[in-house]
Amino acid sequence: MKDERTRRAARGGREPLSLPLYVAGQAPNSATAIRNLGILFPGGKASGQPVEIEIVDLLREPLRGLLDGVVLSPTLVRLAPPPVRRVVGNLSNHGAVLLALGVVP
Repeated sequence: MKDERTRRAARGGREPLSLPLYVAGQAPNSATAIRNLGILFPGGKASGQPVEIEIVDLLREPLRGLLDGVVLSPTLVRLAPPPVRRVVGNLSNHGAVLLALGVVP
């Protein structure tokens, strides 16, 4: 049986970008990163590709960050499609963030 990724490719669809953003509560850099993430991916899309964004508060879920290898906050992680990529900081340099994530503007 084909997995979901194979079925999506067969239909011509693109795998959504899975982007959890790890923050530390309402710290200034965390709030800025959340704001910049909304600017980077308006409408939940990136170059026509769907984007799944999740905000993970490390103050409430510290083990979640450890499981994904996050040691600094804020950190944006591209979990899918592979390879996994991490961007640390408030995401204010939009061009560098998109480049690091492998997203074509």
